[in-house]
Amino acid sequence: MENSLMALVNRGDLSYIKKRIYTGKGMTESMTVQELLEAVRDGKVTVKEAETLLKKESYEELEYAKLDTGRKNRTGFAEVIYCSGKADKHLLNIYESLYKEYGEAFGTRASEKQYAIVKERFPEAEYDPVSRILKIGKKEKQRIGNIVVCTAGTADIPVAEEAAQTAEYFGTEVERIYDIGVSGMHRLFSKLETIQKANCVVAVAGMEGALASVLGGLVSRPVIAVPTSVGYGANFGGMSALLTMINSCANGVAVVNIDNGYGAGYLATQINRLAEGKGEEA
Repeated sequence: MENSLMALVNRGDLSYIKKRIYTGKGMTESMTVQELLEAVRDGKVTVKEAETLLKKESYEELEYAKLDTGRKNRTGFAEVIYCSGKADKHLLNIYESLYKEYGEAFGTRASEKQYAIVKERFPEAEYDPVSRILKIGKKEKQRIGNIVVCTAGTADIPVAEEAAQTAEYFGTEVERIYDIGVSGMHRLFSKLETIQKANCVVAVAGMEGALASVLGGLVSRPVIAVPTSVGYGANFGGMSALLTMINSCANGVAVVNIDNGYGAGYLATQINRLAEGKGEEA
């Protein structure tokens, strides 16, 4: 048994997620880390073998891409596809591989053309033209906690939706509160109680980007500021909002890159999981 298992490990056939052990009747179905630990407990795998498996760096080689199939086990989040700029064949094969691995796949910055290509192979694929998210998801997904995604204006919604849908895909309950920018503060105050109850607040704003500082001074939870490229000439493609947010005098405000809704949704999910006592995947 030991030689058979270690030979598989040395060839890199076993990923972090899919651990296989010899049972005398051949290889078992895919195993989770919990099942691997149970196999150690039951004497089917030695401690040294299990340690080697868990330390083994694993990825799926596609020649043009190396899919990080171990990422979900290391970080609690499966690899996500950045669709923009990918060749059609490459994109389709990456979706197919990740879907086969996890039963779902999630991509950002996709085009209508890319959606058509993926949907032809996977009829269940869904595309949102606002956020440009292209996903093959599980219909029934449990969501925990609560984060709030806010925008200064309606022009910021595409980036906000990328953040909100990313968080939802990773198992976070999301409430959207849009168009509450500083040019009409009464709109924000009318929703303040809801905002203050959230585990984390995502503030998406272009122009001068003041919304994040305002929220940072009103809530006791972390605020993730997302500068957007919305604005006129001196906005400099989002630089004015970025610099405002980085220089905020409000405490508890962290800033992601310009238009990076995905990064905000990911980070908000990590914070939400910690707040709900879930250090790993919910």
